[in-house]
Amino acid sequence: MRYDLVIFDNDGVLVDSEPISNRLLAGYLTELGHPTTYEESVRDYMGSAMHRIHELIEERTGQRLPAEFDDTFHARVFAAFEKELRAVAGAAEVLGRLAREEIPYCVASSGSHERIRVGHRTAGLDSWFRDENIFSAEDVGRGKPEPDLFLHAAARMGVAPERCVVVEDSGLGVRAALAAGMDVYGFTAMTPAEKLPGARGYLRRMEELPATLGL
Repeated sequence: MRYDLVIFDNDGVLVDSEPISNRLLAGYLTELGHPTTYEESVRDYMGSAMHRIHELIEERTGQRLPAEFDDTFHARVFAAFEKELRAVAGAAEVLGRLAREEIPYCVASSGSHERIRVGHRTAGLDSWFRDENIFSAEDVGRGKPEPDLFLHAAARMGVAPERCVVVEDSGLGVRAALAAGMDVYGFTAMTPAEKLPGARGYLRRMEELPATLGL
């Protein structure tokens, strides 16, 4: 099937940020009295918008995270990005291929607009994106696993949901894409395929995407 829009998740799909952000999130939550391992952070929060972290902590402990939590966490993440962040192998080449084939694409991320832009700039992907094809959970009321973000991206890009394909590396993201009525391919560089149920297929390397899409 030839799709009219390719929607990329950002963290872990375009930029190799998940190990960095989950390491820092686990450390910060532990520092605040909510002991969390790296593995638990990946399991519980990977692919989540920030509001979901607040909701899960309050649901589990009855305590609210401090008002400055988001700002402090993002400051730590951005500082680490500047030193450590790299693009996912093959991401720039795939974006270039889509551009040459004139296939529209966009990013739809649980991260904030600032986080997306900082990541793209640091990883050298900023030339492939403009304001018009960057979408964040900040743009909608509910993040993944709700379908709102993907539906918003499709609407803004002028493409019907059933003509979209999503590339995702989190279970929450796969669920969101399916709820939006879109095909989704699971990216398994970090997440095992069994944790991405419902995907149409799976990609171990980003370089596999063009052939998967029949390009």
